[in-house]
Amino acid sequence: MADRPRRADARRNYELVLAAAREVFDEVGVSAPLDEIARRAGVGNATMYRHFPTRRDMVIAVYAEEVTALGELGRTLLDDPSPADALFTWLRAFIAHVSTKSQLPLAIPDDDAGQRSALYRDWHETMHTAAADLLHRAQLAGEMDADLDVADLLAAANGIGRAAADAPQIDRLLAIVRAGVTRGTE
Repeated sequence: MADRPRRADARRNYELVLAAAREVFDEVGVSAPLDEIARRAGVGNATMYRHFPTRRDMVIAVYAEEVTALGELGRTLLDDPSPADALFTWLRAFIAHVSTKSQLPLAIPDDDAGQRSALYRDWHETMHTAAADLLHRAQLAGEMDADLDVADLLAAANGIGRAAADAPQIDRLLAIVRAGVTRGTE
């Protein structure tokens, strides 16, 4: 049986709950009371649980939305006139994601069916593809070292996201990485 499209009010309620969950998780963390999410969304608990039967389902939806946004940003930036600027704009967004969202996938319990592993692979692939496409474009334009590996660049960005104390430090560390991998134009 195919999934039926949601009615407009059901779609609206889903989006309200998802937005509230994102907000509450950002403020309180993934262990936040689900009642608070329903309250902020302006829906009853039954409506919230109809869309997200478990906290796990809600966490997956919030994190998937974040990863999708990073993928979409990467595709949009492929049209930027400066390939290196586009790559580092995306890396800055990725670093912000790592520094603020890393608790979400860790809160997803493992399951016997291997769904968590499959989700992790899909999310990793989305982010890897966005970074690889942007890096490749910058390398073709001669703006980045040709031998720079996307996995190394993502590892450096991930380290910044996990270690930096605040946004100014993130920007300084990212500038150091950029200086180290950008091809000189002189």
